[in-house]
Amino acid sequence: MTNYKKSTFLFLQRFILIVLIYQFSRLLFYFINIELFDRFTLQNFVGGLLFDFAAISYINIPFLIAHLIPGNFKYNNLYQKILKITFYVVNLIFISTNFIDIIYYRFTGRRSTFGMITAKGMKQEIPGLLPSFLREFWYVAIIFFILSFLLWKLIPNLNDTVILKKITKKNYLKKSAFICFSIIVIVIIGRGGLQEKPIKIVDGIKYGNLNNAGLVLNTPFTILKTLTKKEDIEKVNYFSSEELKSIYDPVISIKPKDSATKKNVVVLILESFGNENINHNQTPFLDSLITKSYYFKNGFANGKISIDAVPSVLSSIPSLMNNSFITSGYSLNKTNSISEILKRQGYKTSFFHGAFNGSQNFDQYTAVAGFDEYYGKDQYVGKPAFDGKWGVFDEEFLRFFASKLSSFKQPFFSSLFTISSHNPYVIPDKYKGKFPKGTTVIQESIAYTDFALREFFKTAKKQNWYNNTLFVITADHTSSGGDNDIYKTNIGKFRIPILFFDPSNPNFVGVNEKNFQQVDIMPSIVDYLNIKTEMVSFGKSYKSKENFVVYYLQGTYHCIKDDYYLAFANNQTIGLYNWKKDILLKNNLMNQELLRTKELENFLKAYIQTFNERVIDNKLSI
Repeated sequence: MTNYKKSTFLFLQRFILIVLIYQFSRLLFYFINIELFDRFTLQNFVGGLLFDFAAISYINIPFLIAHLIPGNFKYNNLYQKILKITFYVVNLIFISTNFIDIIYYRFTGRRSTFGMITAKGMKQEIPGLLPSFLREFWYVAIIFFILSFLLWKLIPNLNDTVILKKITKKNYLKKSAFICFSIIVIVIIGRGGLQEKPIKIVDGIKYGNLNNAGLVLNTPFTILKTLTKKEDIEKVNYFSSEELKSIYDPVISIKPKDSATKKNVVVLILESFGNENINHNQTPFLDSLITKSYYFKNGFANGKISIDAVPSVLSSIPSLMNNSFITSGYSLNKTNSISEILKRQGYKTSFFHGAFNGSQNFDQYTAVAGFDEYYGKDQYVGKPAFDGKWGVFDEEFLRFFASKLSSFKQPFFSSLFTISSHNPYVIPDKYKGKFPKGTTVIQESIAYTDFALREFFKTAKKQNWYNNTLFVITADHTSSGGDNDIYKTNIGKFRIPILFFDPSNPNFVGVNEKNFQQVDIMPSIVDYLNIKTEMVSFGKSYKSKENFVVYYLQGTYHCIKDDYYLAFANNQTIGLYNWKKDILLKNNLMNQELLRTKELENFLKAYIQTFNERVIDNKLSI
């Protein structure tokens, strides 16, 4: 065997040794916390291997290069000794995070992320927690130290006698090509394969249920995945626990006087149907439906992108971070969701999105949120209707949706997210020129989706489940463009239509002028159905006397309460406006209405503190 082959084989031996140690740490993680998990399955093991290979590959790319770089210097004893020590130290540090989470997982319910281990609060908590952890879990520390000793002993050395030979130019080029190829291979392994996007934390749900997702993942992977992503939130201490609860408490108890109604529920999330795109020539059907519905005139989105809307609408979790909740290190947190609440009432639950499976991480998140089934482009059955870019055209996918609803046992809960009014705004060739172009590039596709919605309701009306169904329609967010200044303010950027339509209840019709947001949808549905429950929700029921909206954008928190809007950034209020009278937000009242400013600021601070604490501590559910 040539020297170069020996060096290559040495790296492979060391790599496999680390893989085996990761498997050992996972088994230890499982058996010490066995009461926290479901049965360990082959699927968990296979998924675990995928994430282990990913983490180990990224961590050891420098060592791959150090082992394979052309040149006789790498066979020097000092070089080999330094290489072995650094390999040992670097890998042991990452292995230690797996051992730390053997203990820490039972307190957080999720694998640690870079943001967790570097959070400011941890600097104060670790000195106090570490001694008690070591006393209670002393055996974990002992196992780790034994493993550390064995790892050093088991790391293979370049023991064979090395006879140095002069490297020719041809061999140098050959070895350079080989190292480039090896780097490409290990990067592919690190990203989890050749798929379009590298594997993410939330992909852990693919290899086991939510309860076992932490078992599939490994801590080095979750740390590496969040290394360049600021976790965005940290605990703040504006108020004591008692003060906090008196100002804002997200725990909602619904105690209806009447018995629960087993109505089906259909939630339609319309891509980019902001207020700027309705009540024009583009949306004649939605405009007409509004007149037959319970319409929230002052409806607001809780985020500015599609990926923010799903947790807001389905789990009542607002988007208060720079990174979306779905793609954050908190994506596998246990949450309340409308799906889980209704499943306890005997509902079948499903989510439909006509784009490619995996788009926006909706398939993973709805699995986390407890949905029974997910239907994407891959599950679509019907005549060919691919738009060539994004997914299945809305008309055909809504027709498929209607047929699937008719096949479900009642009561059912189902949500569908439309796609055709998403960039690149493609509509079927047969409808070119049929719909008004509008004033912005999106509005023709808005008109097409409105038409598709009309066709869906035409079909739905003929089904036996129609009159026993509550329909909820909301936009995911507003769209950009347009020349109306109203929709360019920090209020207008979030104005969306939200309406509840119950064809069997003529009394549930009218215009509600209270401030209503996406996170209010879940508790409102539960309240409307008279379901007795307790939930964590950052919204409120439509029956509530509360009248607030909270959202976040680019470092600024926005709070609307009654007729006033407050902007809060860098830990201080930067503006207070009477948004009903001053719709373009020209007149800052923060120095004139000090008591009102303080009242809204305190409420918003309590909201932020509660949200951050519950997200970080994994307390988003009862």
